[in-house]
Amino acid sequence: MTELAAQYTIQHLGQRGDGVAAGPVYAPLTLPSEVVTGTREGDRLADVKIVTPSAQRVAPPCPHFKRCGGCALQHASDGFVETWKADLVRTALSHVDLTAQIAQVLTSPPQSRRRAALAGRKTKNGAQVGFHVRGGAEIVAIPNCKLLRPEIMAALPALEQVTRIAAPRGAEVTLHVTATQTGLDLAITEAKPFDRLAMAALAPLAPSFARITWNGETALQQTPPMLRLGRGQVPLAPGAFLQATEAGEAALVSQAKAILSGATQVADLFAGLGTFTFPIAERSAVHAVEGDRTLLQALDHGTRAPAGLKPITTERRDLFRAPLMPDELSRFDAVLLDPPRAGAAAQVAQLAQSTVAKIAFISCNPATFARDAQVLISAGWRMGPITVVDQFRWSPHVELVTDFERA
Repeated sequence: MTELAAQYTIQHLGQRGDGVAAGPVYAPLTLPSEVVTGTREGDRLADVKIVTPSAQRVAPPCPHFKRCGGCALQHASDGFVETWKADLVRTALSHVDLTAQIAQVLTSPPQSRRRAALAGRKTKNGAQVGFHVRGGAEIVAIPNCKLLRPEIMAALPALEQVTRIAAPRGAEVTLHVTATQTGLDLAITEAKPFDRLAMAALAPLAPSFARITWNGETALQQTPPMLRLGRGQVPLAPGAFLQATEAGEAALVSQAKAILSGATQVADLFAGLGTFTFPIAERSAVHAVEGDRTLLQALDHGTRAPAGLKPITTERRDLFRAPLMPDELSRFDAVLLDPPRAGAAAQVAQLAQSTVAKIAFISCNPATFARDAQVLISAGWRMGPITVVDQFRWSPHVELVTDFERA
C-alpha cells in the first residue's frame, strides 16, 4: 500500500547503507539525524527529499551516483564512513557479547578498484556496459567512474564491442574485468554459445585484453594474465578471488606480517592464490592449504622462481569438511586464517584446542568473524586490536584483520 508523503527522521544506517527511520522504514541515500520526506511503499521510502541535511553530507564526486548501484555512500563524508564501518564491526561483536579496540580504518583511494563485475546488454545502436541502477535491472553507463582503475575505464569501448558479440538477444552478460600486470583479464558469463563467428569478431579486440574467457573456456589469449604477490609471480585463474585493490591488499599483508613476526612455521589456511603465502615466506616457512585445485595450481606455479624465500609447501584440502586437527597444527607456531564470507567454524573449533601460539585472522564478514572470535575467546584466546580495511570504497562491505594469542 502506498501512503502520501510524510516526514521521517533517520535514526541510523542499516547494514546495506540505507537510512533507517522508526518503523523500521528504509530511505536510500540518507544519513543519521536527517529529516526527510518520501512516499512510503511497504517498508521503503520513494521520492526521498532531504528537509534537514546532516553535517556529514557531502556532494557526491560521481555524476552517476544518484542512479548507479555501484556505490551506496558517496553522499557521506570519508570520516563518517570510516566511523560507520568501524561501528559495523563493533555491533557484530556485541551480538556475541564481545568488545574490541578498533586500531585504525584504512581506506583505499578513489579509482583504485582493479576488479569489477559489470553488466552488458546489446542495444539497437550498439551496447551498454556499466553497473545496474540502484534497486533495479536497468544498466547505468559509467563514464568518469570514480571507483575503477583507469585501464578498466579505458577498456569500456572494447567491453561494449564484446557485449555486442556475446550477449544473447534480450539478455545480459556479466563482464568480470581484472587489471593484472600483463593486461586486462576478461571473463564473460551468461554469454551465448561460442562459435566461429564469435571467434572472428573477437580477434580485432585482442590488443585490449590479455585474455578473454567465454563461459569458462578460454576464447582468446595474448599473454597469460599474471599477478605479483610478494616475490611470487602467479597466473590468474579465470574468476579467481583477488583482493579488490592493491592498497587494500598491501594493508592486509602489512598487518599480517607484523602479527606473524618471529614465527618460524606458519600454516596459511584458505591460501587462495597465495596473497599472503609469498609475503610471509620472506621470513617464515609456510604450508599453504587451499581447497580449490585451480587456485592451488596457480600458487604452485608461483613457487618455482622466487629467490630468497623460506620453504613453501602446499596441500589441497577442503577446510570446511576436513579442517586441520590439533595434532596436525602442532608443528606450526602460527596460523594465518583468511576464510570466505562463510567464516571458518570447523577450522576455528580445532584451532581453539590446538597448541598454536598466534593467529592472524582476516575476515570479509564481521558477523561470521564475531561467531568465530567467540569460539576462540571462550577457549582462552585473547583478541588484539582490529584494523578495518575498506577496499570497497563507498560500499557497505567491510574487511578486517586482527590477532589472537593465548591468554
